[in-house]
Amino acid sequence: MAKRTGLTDPPIEALLDRVDSKFTLVTVAARRARQINSYYQGLGDGLGAMIPPQVASVSSKPLSVALEEIVADKINHNKRPEAVVAASVDAPVVEATEPTA
Repeated sequence: MAKRTGLTDPPIEALLDRVDSKFTLVTVAARRARQINSYYQGLGDGLGAMIPPQVASVSSKPLSVALEEIVADKINHNKRPEAVVAASVDAPVVEATEPTA
């Protein structure tokens, strides 16, 4: 596993290259962190409906894992058309990609 080199790893510039705004970054990362947290909470239930973390991380914090997934392009967020965004206050849909191997 990689060793962290700085206080903000992954760097904010790399994260902002993957989304269109800081607001989107915060929203996407927070939603994915909640999904990761729910995945770990539901491991004993045997449901298997949630997607596990998509990157090998040295961090145990769901938000840090979510940010690493965003930098690794493992997270797809669907940008909605402007007309729908103007009529709604909901955040973008966040989906983790399925593992290929």
